[in-house]
Amino acid sequence: MNVLHGIVRVHIPELLASVPIPETFSGLFSLSRYSVYFTMKNRYFSKHVNTLIKKDQEKVVDFIDIESIGRKAVYCRCWKSKKARHPFPLCDGAHNAHNAETGDNVGPLIIEAKKSA
Repeated sequence: MNVLHGIVRVHIPELLASVPIPETFSGLFSLSRYSVYFTMKNRYFSKHVNTLIKKDQEKVVDFIDIESIGRKAVYCRCWKSKKARHPFPLCDGAHNAHNAETGDNVGPLIIEAKKSA
């Protein structure tokens, strides 16, 4: 019992004395804001933009022959499209969920042939 008493009455208070506990309401608010920021930062802000496409390559570089596009092509710019196509992914609307989740405003790259007069 003396060991338990020593832990509860001596060691735990010494340990808690070194923990920075805010003394004011604004300090508590700042601490909670800081902890929420770092919790959410890891969830929403990945270090990589591209999390799906051609991950086996060191750098993703694509060339598209504009002659082969036809009238219109809609390409993904958010890197979340599951509509993978060589050489570059086509947009499948995945940016809508990404924008709602993160507050971003990314959209597709649309390439159209000039309309003849």
